[in-house]
Amino acid sequence: MIVRTWRGWTRTADADDYAAYLSRTGLPGYTGTPGNQGAYFTRRDKDGRTEFFLISLWESWEAIKAFAGDEPAKAVFYPRDDAFLVDRELTVEHYDVFVTA
Repeated sequence: MIVRTWRGWTRTADADDYAAYLSRTGLPGYTGTPGNQGAYFTRRDKDGRTEFFLISLWESWEAIKAFAGDEPAKAVFYPRDDAFLVDRELTVEHYDVFVTA
């Protein structure tokens, strides 16, 4: 299994609207891709901004490429992300899972 992570930040005033938007776009995008093993969308408020930390689980690199395209290290964005995000990671991190409990 492979873990994929990404971070983006909104103004705290926009956080609830962005969370709803992610629930309509990103979550189905992740979980609707064959080979996705689950996703966690987390958030925390700090200094007037809200950080969104997305964690997804994948069965293989092929599954990740089916979601992200031929350059799986690039972040996937949705049409209205620019309206919400004040900062974002343009790349993602991948980790091999070697222990589960």
